[in-house]
Amino acid sequence: MAQLTSDAHAFGDRMMRVDEAQASIAARIRPLGRVETLGLCEADSRVLAAPLIAPLDLPPFANSAVDGYAVRFEDLAAAGGTLLPVSGRAAAGRPIEGEARPGAALRIFTGAATPDSFDTVFMQEDVTAEGAGVRLPAGLARGANRRPAGEDVARGALALPAGRRLRPQDIALAAALGTARLEVAARPRVGVFSTGDEVTEAGAALRPGAVYDANRPALLALAARAGAAPVDLGRLPDDPARIAAALREAASACDLLLTSGGVSTGEEDHVRAALSAEGALDFWRVAIKPGRPVAMGVVGETPLMGLPGNPAAVFVTFFALARPMIAALAGEAWRAPRPTSVAAGFAYAKKAGRREYVRVAVDEGRVARKFERDGAGVIASLTETDGLVVLPEDMTRLAPGETVDFLSYQALL
Repeated sequence: MAQLTSDAHAFGDRMMRVDEAQASIAARIRPLGRVETLGLCEADSRVLAAPLIAPLDLPPFANSAVDGYAVRFEDLAAAGGTLLPVSGRAAAGRPIEGEARPGAALRIFTGAATPDSFDTVFMQEDVTAEGAGVRLPAGLARGANRRPAGEDVARGALALPAGRRLRPQDIALAAALGTARLEVAARPRVGVFSTGDEVTEAGAALRPGAVYDANRPALLALAARAGAAPVDLGRLPDDPARIAAALREAASACDLLLTSGGVSTGEEDHVRAALSAEGALDFWRVAIKPGRPVAMGVVGETPLMGLPGNPAAVFVTFFALARPMIAALAGEAWRAPRPTSVAAGFAYAKKAGRREYVRVAVDEGRVARKFERDGAGVIASLTETDGLVVLPEDMTRLAPGETVDFLSYQALL
């Protein structure tokens, strides 16, 4: 389990900046260290647990990059063209037919091994056949169109670093090096709770005053996309004793607990009371909008992150704070997505000292249009937009036409 002291995030009454919260996660959450070995296809999107050192040169032998004729550069005339007999033929994966001898050209095809002294390859469209020979034009550099052994990756070199989330191109490199199985980090087990007497499961009849639970399904999906193994811990009523017992039980089986709502200081914030009974809660009064009521706690040795209750705030704070925590647990060398630049198509005023994420649609001219409704509970503000404009802490006013940072949902997900 992760090691997290109960006073890790005590910042008093001061609002914590987003970068401070992220730095605290990076400093205090340690990788779980659980490892499993998987075949290449199964390893896609998993975090590499041990570096892959190239066991051989890639390519393993010098070969031709084109269809053409391989020659020894020293056999070429210093000026003008050169006429050489063709003494053999080399195709990929086959022995040379005939022979490769000094003073002669070797007909060769892409991927075929080039003999040691045949250091230059002419493309077939650049030469002229003359009887049993071939005329080679002047001007080609030594080593042209020949791929040396180890050109891609040299034997003994670092091919893939530990901590990388594997992509199809990484799987291709491992396969090309003859590696059939990879050591990857086990997925962190992330348990997700819903609480509230008003919350109803989708598909059930909606009674008066109740709402369907949107946050738990969203968090389970977000955790899975972040590389975790999501654990659906269900919905709990507003009963501090039952919530406390559920937290205690879940902490023994999960590596991280996520909740939404119930961690502020109100009378109906029962997660706070339950956590105080079973562990410790250090409030993160994070300077972020949407989503200020974000909390970090610990039950035994299992961290708990309490996210806000509104769906748009859950979405934003998950990527700002929970996503790097899942990465840290998995040992992933994670970096936040890099924003791109867009022009603001709206005016905006904000408080100094607070980072704000504005939901926007971006048109073909790279102009960001703010969603018309601001509420953190408006789920359509996520489904009908393209991403988030990030307004930094020191900004107080934004004018139309100014350049701003934009994070697309595609980059976040």
